[in-house]
Amino acid sequence: MDFDLSEEQSLLKDSVERLLADRYDFETRRRASREPAGFSGAMWSAYAEQGLLAVPFAEDEGGIGGGPVETMIVMEAFGGALVLEPYLATVVLAGGVMRHAASPGQRAAWLPGLIGGETRYALAHGERQARYDLADVGVTARRDGDGYVLEGEKSLVLHGDSADRLIVSARTAGSRRDRGGIGLFLVDAGAEGVSRRGYPTQDGMRAAEVSLSSVRIGPEAVIGSAEDALPAIERVADEAIAALCAEAVGAMDQMHRQTVEYLKTRKQFGVPIGSFQVLQHRAADMFVALEQARSMSFLATMMSGEDDAGERPRAISGAKVQIGRSGRLVGQGAVQLHGGVGVTMEYSVGHYFKRVTMIDALFGDADHHLARVARMGGLIAA
Repeated sequence: MDFDLSEEQSLLKDSVERLLADRYDFETRRRASREPAGFSGAMWSAYAEQGLLAVPFAEDEGGIGGGPVETMIVMEAFGGALVLEPYLATVVLAGGVMRHAASPGQRAAWLPGLIGGETRYALAHGERQARYDLADVGVTARRDGDGYVLEGEKSLVLHGDSADRLIVSARTAGSRRDRGGIGLFLVDAGAEGVSRRGYPTQDGMRAAEVSLSSVRIGPEAVIGSAEDALPAIERVADEAIAALCAEAVGAMDQMHRQTVEYLKTRKQFGVPIGSFQVLQHRAADMFVALEQARSMSFLATMMSGEDDAGERPRAISGAKVQIGRSGRLVGQGAVQLHGGVGVTMEYSVGHYFKRVTMIDALFGDADHHLARVARMGGLIAA
């Protein structure tokens, strides 16, 4: 199988890496984290100008017609730079819902603002009691004439505090854990009855708790079927996991590079500590774990576009297991080989480790996905 990038994909990789190298060093990231939204508005506009927000959308809808590989390229570069901007929340999650569930008319109305960087979206799906069960939805959507009234609370909405619009999952029928009876609804973040409590997460990102109290929406805000949205949510979650795997690979690659460079320059007993064989072995173990993660990230990327709802989750979960395990090994190795400086706020290695640790927890950690793969009969079906 050919894993080489096409000419267009190579140009995309070069352009996004050059943009981040020129304008997004670690000190710039620190300053951006102190902005009111928790990220750089100027960089978000730069991503829009460079077409990065248009990557996964069809050309006839204003996008560039990219697929999972193009998303992987962007996310790996973002992982390497520890980007704070809400690309996952707006483009991958909310944008994924639009691609898979919204009508052509809805996409025509909503996508220009997203692609142009003027409107930010967030997917409000998770709830406190649900943990990793995507079917566990307690927020209700009650019929009100030709529209709906939303009631309930959503938890850990990624970048939900700065989003202009929320895509909210809510139950229109059935009991809390039923697979049927779930709909998706577009809600203006400033609508009456919507309240948000934003907070920083451990990795420097942002999230919000969202409360919905008698929030009225019209029929035009219903995305797809009001009772059969779960398959689209599951597909978007799988695509998000593939994107997170790529981001984690970018972060792990930087941790390994910085650690090897530190071993070459840090001296003890008059010689570089990289000359000690035991530390060379540790760095080699980190490299092996990184390459295992990279291979599984490729698998997740290729399978994220698979329509088969049986094979796609199997590969995605297998990749998430490896990413979680590799992230821990690489992160622990990077911090320990750097010594005390590895855990300081002024040094980037610890921040990379925090990010890959949070990536492991998002949409199910390694243990959760290992159990999921086991229930499906293993990574390779019998």
